[in-house]
Amino acid sequence: MRWLDTNIFVRYLTNDDPIKAQACFALFDRLDRGAEEVRTSEAVVCEVVYVLSARGHYGLARADIRSLLSPVLALRGLRLPQKALYVRALELYAQIPRLDFEDALSIAHMEDEGVTELYSYDTDFDRVGGITRVEPL
Repeated sequence: MRWLDTNIFVRYLTNDDPIKAQACFALFDRLDRGAEEVRTSEAVVCEVVYVLSARGHYGLARADIRSLLSPVLALRGLRLPQKALYVRALELYAQIPRLDFEDALSIAHMEDEGVTELYSYDTDFDRVGGITRVEPL
């Protein structure tokens, strides 16, 4: 089994380098069919979102990032612990302006674990229903 790095996702999703993108299309097709398996991590997914985002290199809208990346995360041959959390984080990221993807991922983890309060000075969490932000005393 091999590891999948950020730039492979980016070439596939943006087609910004047609030669490399074609090789990535073939790889992702094999992953979709289950003919090959790869692993990746939370850090890679976060970096992909950042690179594609308005703060990153490609300037894509949040909803577009969710639409592009969610199906890729669902590929049969992609091994990523707790895949459903990333899909939920992409939903939150697309729905709540100013919420960073990393914060959306934290919320997805919190929901999964039944945690409703977090310590943070980041007021963007105040926009999330069902989550109570607490500042340390």
